[in-house]
Amino acid sequence: MTDDEPFSANPALLPAGLSDLLPPEAAREAALVEAMMAVFASHGYERVKPPLLEFEEGLLTGSGAALADQTFRLMDPVSQRMMGLRADTTPQVARIAATRLGGAPRPLRLSYAGQVLRVRGTQIAPARQLPQLGVELIGVDSAEADAEAAALGVEALAAVGITDVALDITLPAMSPALLDAAGLEGAARQRLARALDRKDAAEVATLAEAAGPPAIFLTGLLAAAGPADGALAALRAAPLPEGPRRIADNAADVVAALRRRVPGLRITLDPVEFRGFRYHTGVAFTLYGPGRTGELGRGGRYTSGEEPATGLSLYPDAALRAAPVAPAADRVFLPEGHDPAVAAALRGKGWVTVAALSAADDARALGCTHELRGDAPAALEKE
Repeated sequence: MTDDEPFSANPALLPAGLSDLLPPEAAREAALVEAMMAVFASHGYERVKPPLLEFEEGLLTGSGAALADQTFRLMDPVSQRMMGLRADTTPQVARIAATRLGGAPRPLRLSYAGQVLRVRGTQIAPARQLPQLGVELIGVDSAEADAEAAALGVEALAAVGITDVALDITLPAMSPALLDAAGLEGAARQRLARALDRKDAAEVATLAEAAGPPAIFLTGLLAAAGPADGALAALRAAPLPEGPRRIADNAADVVAALRRRVPGLRITLDPVEFRGFRYHTGVAFTLYGPGRTGELGRGGRYTSGEEPATGLSLYPDAALRAAPVAPAADRVFLPEGHDPAVAAALRGKGWVTVAALSAADDARALGCTHELRGDAPAALEKE
C-alpha cells in the first residue's frame, strides 16, 4: 500500500487489549456477575450505577488520583471540558457516597458492576477493557469491616463454584512507616524501596543494616512472607515503633476476624509488599483461585473523601476461567405453526426455545438438542 492509497481496515480488527466476547462465554460472564451481585445484595449492599465518563477533575481526585496515568481522556463537545473514562469504579462510588449519599446513615454499604477501560494492560493481563464488580463499605474503620469485605469476595466466588480460594494480605503502609521511623529520605530511601519492590533480600539486608533500626527490621519481615501465622509471629517478635506496631496489630485483628467468618480459608501475609496498592491506607488483600487462574479480586482499606472505607473488586473475566462450566440448557426447536402456549410452558420449565422463521431453518444448525413434536420435545438423533 502506498501513501496515496486509502487505508482499508479489516472490520474484525480491534485495538490492542480489546476483544469481543462471543456466545456462550458472554452469557456465562453475565450469569456470573449477577450471581455474585446477588450475594452482595443478600448482605445489605445496595447497587449503584455510576456513569462511564465523568469530568476529569472529579474522576481523578482522592483515590482516583492514583489512576491518572491509566485514564483515557477526551474533550466533551457539549461543555468543552475534559472528561475521563473510568479505569476503576471505586473512586466513583466514593464520590457518590460523599455527595449524593452524603446524608445516608453510616456505615454505608454499596455495590456496583460495570466495565472499566485502561490506557494499557500488562504482560500478564494485556486486556484494557475489563468487567468489574465489587462492594464498598464506607464510614467505619475496623478490622471487622475489612474482614467483611474480604469474606464477601470468598462467598461470592463460592456462589459461582470457585471454592478453592486463597487470600493474600499485604500491609502497604508498613514499609513506608518503617522508613519514616528510620528517618530515611532521598536517594537512600529510594534505593531501599526499590530493593523491597524487587524482593532482593541481599540488597535489602545491606541497605537496612546501613540505615539502622527500625529499617533493619525489614530484613526479617521480608523473609516472613508466607502463611499468616508465621508472618504474624514475626511481626509480634519485632520491636516495632508505635506506628508500625499499630499496623501489625491491626493485621492480626483482621486475620482473626476472617477466621471467625471463613474457617479454613487459606491466608498468607506479606508484611512489606506494597506494589499496586497506591491508595490503600491499611490492610490490602488479593484473592487467588486454584491453579493458574491468577488474581480473582483485590481490595483493602482506603479513604473515601474524608471517610474511612474498605472495599473489594472482583474480576469476572478471571472468574470465568476459574469457574466450572455449567451444563448448557436444552434447546428445543419450534417448527412453523407450533402452539405458543406449549412453547411458553416449556420456557417456564427452563427450556430454551428457538422458533423457526422459515421452512429452511435447520434445528441442528441452530444448536438445538430437541424438536417440538406435538405437545412435547423429542430429542434429535445424533448424526
